[in-house]
Amino acid sequence: MQEVVLAVERLTVYRESYAAVQEVSFVLEAGTDTAIVGPNGAGKSTLVQAILGILPRQAGHVQCLGHPLSPLGKLPMSVRRQIAYLPQNLLFDRRIPMTVSELVGLGWDALGMQWPWAGGGDRHRTVLDALERVGASHLRHQPISGLSDGETKRVLLAYCLVRPRRLLILDEAPAGLDVRGESEFYRLLNQLKQEQGWAILQISHDLEMVRRHCDRVLCLNRRLLCQGVPEVALAPENLAAAYGSEFVQYRHIH
Repeated sequence: MQEVVLAVERLTVYRESYAAVQEVSFVLEAGTDTAIVGPNGAGKSTLVQAILGILPRQAGHVQCLGHPLSPLGKLPMSVRRQIAYLPQNLLFDRRIPMTVSELVGLGWDALGMQWPWAGGGDRHRTVLDALERVGASHLRHQPISGLSDGETKRVLLAYCLVRPRRLLILDEAPAGLDVRGESEFYRLLNQLKQEQGWAILQISHDLEMVRRHCDRVLCLNRRLLCQGVPEVALAPENLAAAYGSEFVQYRHIH
């Protein structure tokens, strides 16, 4: 059995007066890519934000890399440094006079931690390697104000790469990429998972991409309705239970 990177037990989160996430339990092992799927309003982003301590939880427990998330949503800094989070819409002022290399360089750890492929711990080399791994080295001198949405996603993933990570959490990260770019993005995630033993937890609406690239699937609609390998979790009866009337539209489109 692989090391358990993340353990969630009976997690419940309220939004105003209703339970947006109710008694959700699962574990995430090193070297695996797990997708959270479900209809709009199912609580997918709420679940992720509660795991990260961004939103308060009303019940349940979260443990990351052997450390419990405190009641106030805190983790030791040594654990926080090993978690990367790429939200669906990261808002930052693009008018800031900063190049892509400068933005990615902000992820460099002052303590000198770097990936094994970074040339001798050199900051410039590490930033360039990170950009090369996401196919964005040609953007390194470009101002962030000139990036497209898809380019921004690649650059932000490079930002995550300049420091060693154990857990990568993505909220619709490939959004904004074309079909080819999205497929390349998933191949990159798979490569990093295999090389570095990353545990990946991602929210996705693309069930076909999930079926092809992910190891496990969590079907969520406030409650965790099913979990398992894609062949099991994405069976028609499970999708119908999770998506309801939306599942009819999905089957018609695909």
